[in-house]
Amino acid sequence: MTDHSIGTAAQLRDPDYMPPLAKAVPLGIQHVLAMFVSNVTPAIIVAGVAGFGFGSNSPDFPELLYLIQMSMLFAGIATLLQTVTLGPVGARLPIVQGTSFAFLPIMIPLVAGKGVDALAALFGGVLIGGLFHACLGFFIGRIRFALPPLVTGLVVTMIGLALVKVGIQYAAGGVPAIGTPEYGSLLNWSAALVVIVVTLGFKFFARGMLSVSAVLIGLLVGYIYAIFAGMLSLEVIGTSWSRAASFALPQPFKYGFEFSFAAILGFCLMAVVSAVETVGDVSGITKGGAGRRATDKEIEGATFADGLGTALAGIFGGLPNTSFSQNVGLIAMTGVMSRHVVTCGALFLILCGLVPKVGGVIRTVPIEVLGGGVIVMFGMVVAAGISILSDVDWNRRNMVIFAISLSIGLGLQLEPGALQHMPDTARILLTSGLLPAAVLAIVLNLILPEELPGEATEEVSGGMAGQAED
Repeated sequence: MTDHSIGTAAQLRDPDYMPPLAKAVPLGIQHVLAMFVSNVTPAIIVAGVAGFGFGSNSPDFPELLYLIQMSMLFAGIATLLQTVTLGPVGARLPIVQGTSFAFLPIMIPLVAGKGVDALAALFGGVLIGGLFHACLGFFIGRIRFALPPLVTGLVVTMIGLALVKVGIQYAAGGVPAIGTPEYGSLLNWSAALVVIVVTLGFKFFARGMLSVSAVLIGLLVGYIYAIFAGMLSLEVIGTSWSRAASFALPQPFKYGFEFSFAAILGFCLMAVVSAVETVGDVSGITKGGAGRRATDKEIEGATFADGLGTALAGIFGGLPNTSFSQNVGLIAMTGVMSRHVVTCGALFLILCGLVPKVGGVIRTVPIEVLGGGVIVMFGMVVAAGISILSDVDWNRRNMVIFAISLSIGLGLQLEPGALQHMPDTARILLTSGLLPAAVLAIVLNLILPEELPGEATEEVSGGMAGQAED
């Protein structure tokens, strides 16, 4: 779509401009297509790690559908908070909210193998963490100094590194299949590879909506391949569709409410990272879409909406929300700054969230097919972190901070048994890898002097360069 077919250049830069519905609705759905897969994937991963049965005859099937349903519903509600606003809550900008990957390294240890019983503590943490996140709006501008690209880039990279293992496991057959003869079979990998190849093809050789929706198209093609390859039957699809209700409202505190110190602390600490990510997205939207800096009011309103949207989701069984960066790029690409366009997309998400049959169809996607999409998405998270790190001045001081934080964080994540004698709460938080890396990077960045003493620089540069000089 060209700018001239929608409005004048001045109108396109105005968040309050409303394009004709014939243009606004397709543009809004385009925003949904860009984030849809990323939005529902965390719910599927949490359910899989918790040990929910994925088959349509499993007693946990309705719970899985509900988690997917809430992911769509509260992504839409949180997006409405940003675009329509509620008092000081919301930025009145085209910000798309969705379920955050950033919290997965915290959620996975909390629910691993514990089934539905673990969800009370999980959603208790989501609710309290969301309220804490909203409170950050009062002083978010004052803590940005403690989170330079060195810290935020490290955190985003760690999020991706913590999740790439999940993508490989899914592509090989899923966590429940580990150790079985079928795990890692050529058939399983072929489905994942079809998704990856199709995604890359549409991303780089298509234009417009086809390029934006590359991951979704890759999953659709992989889904069709799985049917023809015998990995999925039409009977299973029909059963999933028939078992899911046509309409259902969310239920407050469906899984109960439990205070877990590990969950609350983990979600509150990650809320700081999520808040800074939202600040970056708001700045990217105003710069890319309107050619200006974001105002303090917009940043504060966006942070309020981020936290309140998460807290509301926690009450009804939804996972933490955050602004979606891929939609920031979409605004820059289309040149349409209208918040009402995103409102159309939010209403579409809410509609999907109220119709469990949508979740029923999503759930029939074979885990191997989903693995192909997840590999691409999680790899992009790592790439985004490296992109942020490219802004760092890589002097010896920053290299030391990065090296120590990454080594300890990634090391604890790879070898959780090293903390087997720690209390449960500390073990859950530390073995996520993300929190120890983030805390170390923040603390070291604040306390270490800007320049290392001369005698320490040889240790940082390593022995290879010294040997070469000899």
